[in-house]
Amino acid sequence: MSASLGYQAARRLILGGATRMVARGMASEKEIAARMKSTAGINKITKTMKMVAASKMRGDEDRLKAGRPFQKWVDGFTPPPVLLEDFAKSLDKLPQSNLLVVITTDRGLCGGVNSSLARVMKHMVPALDKEKKDVQLFIVGDKGRATMGRPLGEFITQINSDSGTPYNFSLAAALAQDVTQIKADAVHVVFNRFRSAIAYEATVKTLYPPAALTGEPYVEYEFEPDTKTEVLDDMYEMAIATTMFTSMLESAAAEQSSRMNAMENASKNGEDLIKELSIQYNRARQSRITTELVEIISGASALES
Repeated sequence: MSASLGYQAARRLILGGATRMVARGMASEKEIAARMKSTAGINKITKTMKMVAASKMRGDEDRLKAGRPFQKWVDGFTPPPVLLEDFAKSLDKLPQSNLLVVITTDRGLCGGVNSSLARVMKHMVPALDKEKKDVQLFIVGDKGRATMGRPLGEFITQINSDSGTPYNFSLAAALAQDVTQIKADAVHVVFNRFRSAIAYEATVKTLYPPAALTGEPYVEYEFEPDTKTEVLDDMYEMAIATTMFTSMLESAAAEQSSRMNAMENASKNGEDLIKELSIQYNRARQSRITTELVEIISGASALES
């Protein structure tokens, strides 16, 4: 009798544990299936965003090609653009007062176009301040405010966000008016320069106000009436507006190319995750079936005994 009771207790223990394993297996299957379904849904969104970004990039690239010729007259009397990394290595060559106009995006999910600029700014601005040089930040784009507002808040003079795309020259001219009101020995426009659908470069374009120029400019020209100072100020503002306009066009094209690549990578990662989840789902299903078979066989053996 005691042996029979011991056998029944052992049988209940085995079958109870098997039942719990089955329940856990079924719950695991449901959880994995839900994750697979949600990942597939996100995958559809990222693929759609990639297609939208590719379409927008073509439009931004066309506008950029049409706008680049207007920058040539500015390039004729200003230093050539340099890479941001090289610019950050030559801070000792900068004048005493500097205004950094950083052009970022208003929207995220576009790779590292904003974080790459913010990372360099977080090191470069304190370094300039440590060298006892005056530095101010003029930020264009909501993501620039989000990434640089807290660590560099004391250096920020103005923030412009929600500008809307596609950018136009009227917006650039309005921003240029604000920039010219800020006193500085040099204005450095920091932006992402579009190279191709898979490449962009963090670039700096420097402009100097007429008061900071060494020597008297345009001595070979005569101004009638004698309003040379006023003309130079107007040319300086026009140069800033033109540079900011082309820089915003460059940044817009770089944003869409980076977003397209980011969404493509996200789609590939989603597909890899779905494959991994499918393997886990099949293993959980196989484990549940095996447990059920063990339970059936154990029950049949107990009945025969």
